[in-house]
Amino acid sequence: MTTADDAARAGLTKVGGRPPLGEYVAEVWRRRSFIFSMARFKIESENQQNSLGMLWVVIKPLLNALVYGAVFGVLIGTAGRPPHFVEFLIIGVFVFEFFAQSWSAGGKAITNNAALVQSLAFPRMVLPLAAVTQQFLKFLPTIAILLVYLVVTGNPVDFHWLLIVPLFILYYFFVCGLALITARLSVHWRDLNNFIPFLTRLFFYTTGIFFSIEERFGPRPPSPSEPNGYAGHEWLVRLTDFQPIHEFLSLARAALLQGPTYDMNLTYWVYATLWTIGMLGVGVWFFWRAEERYGRVD
Repeated sequence: MTTADDAARAGLTKVGGRPPLGEYVAEVWRRRSFIFSMARFKIESENQQNSLGMLWVVIKPLLNALVYGAVFGVLIGTAGRPPHFVEFLIIGVFVFEFFAQSWSAGGKAITNNAALVQSLAFPRMVLPLAAVTQQFLKFLPTIAILLVYLVVTGNPVDFHWLLIVPLFILYYFFVCGLALITARLSVHWRDLNNFIPFLTRLFFYTTGIFFSIEERFGPRPPSPSEPNGYAGHEWLVRLTDFQPIHEFLSLARAALLQGPTYDMNLTYWVYATLWTIGMLGVGVWFFWRAEERYGRVD
C-alpha cells in the first residue's frame, strides 16, 4: 500500500488538489460572501487615493460616452444614426464597458494574485469571479445614472425597463464564463493578456456601439442622397445576430428605449440565454480542470 493510499484512508487530501466538480462548485458557492467582499474592497482601494474617490466609478464611463459621442457623432454623420442617438450611444458605451473591463480583469485574476494563490488554500475560481463582480458593482451606479438621464431627457418610464434585471443577470454570468476561460488560458500563455485589448477593440467596432448595424448595413429606401436606395448587406446583419455582445446591447436598448428601431427581438433572448448557459458551463468546467496547476503559477 502506498503513502497516497494511507492518506486517502485517513481522509487526507492533497494540498491544492482538484476535488470533484460538484464539491468544487459547492465550495465556491460557500465563498460567495468573500467574493462580494473582495470585489467591494478592491473598488474602495482603487479609488481611495483619488481626490474624487468613488465618483470615478461614474465619471469614467460618462467621459467615454462624451468622447465617443463627440467623435463618432461627427464622423459618421446621420447615416446609420438611430433615433435617440445620445441615449443609444450611452447605453452602448456603459454596457460594453462592463464587458471590456471584466474580460481584462478576469483574465489576469490568477496571474496578478500569484502570491495569494501560492500561500492560501481556497478554490481559485473565487479570484476571476471576484474580478467580474468588482466590475459589476461598478456597473450598477452607471445604470442608475442612465435611468435618471432617460427620465430627464423625456423618455417615458415603462414596465419594459424591468427587463434589464434578468438581462444583466444573464450578462453577468456570461462574462463570468468568459473570464474563467481566459483566466486559465492566461496561466498557460501569459501573452494572451496582451491580445485582449485588441480583441476587445474588435468587439467594440463590430457590436454597433455608436451606430445601428441594421440601419447602416440593412436595406434602405430611395433618398435624395441614394436615389436607387441601398440593397444592404443582409448577410452581415444576420451574422451579427449571433454575436453575443450585440445581442445583449440590442436587448438593453429595446428595454430602455421606444420606437420601431428598438422593437424587442425575442429571438435574442433565446440566443443570449444559450450563450450564457454554454459560456458559464464551459468556463466552470474548463477552469476546474486546471485547479491543481494554479498553485504553481509564478
